[in-house]
Amino acid sequence: MDESEDVPKDFIKLKSEKLSVAEVSELVSSPYCGAVSLFIGTTRNNFEGKKVIHLEYEAYTSMAETEIKKICRDVRQKWPSVKHIAVHHRLGVVPITEASVIIAVSSPHRAESLEAVTYCINTLKASVPIWKKEMYEDEYSWKENKECFWANSEK
Repeated sequence: MDESEDVPKDFIKLKSEKLSVAEVSELVSSPYCGAVSLFIGTTRNNFEGKKVIHLEYEAYTSMAETEIKKICRDVRQKWPSVKHIAVHHRLGVVPITEASVIIAVSSPHRAESLEAVTYCINTLKASVPIWKKEMYEDEYSWKENKECFWANSEK
């Protein structure tokens, strides 16, 4: 395969079905890359001493996809050797231990893909209009991301 046939691609998906680590990893694999870095954000069963039952996510889908595309463009400017990027985020109910978000990045060497994955998740949490509700045993709480620029600008 000629490297020109393996054109860099971005795979962005917001969906209500269970996310697949294998699927996301496979999307970014390339014979020209020696590194695939993954971030998997999962639902934990507790927060500040409260028992979490599950999480629920809502999004302004078209705007979220646009913002994720911007993140991918930024990654490619900062790390030109990055080959493929996948950002899959679950919407709706996410049970304990299941993935809310999976981000994968491939590059020829590990440093670029590791740095790019970190940048992706931090920037996603700061700028993408996806909202999380934590469901506890007898109450719920909408959570704002501490990194979120619009939440912090009003304080």
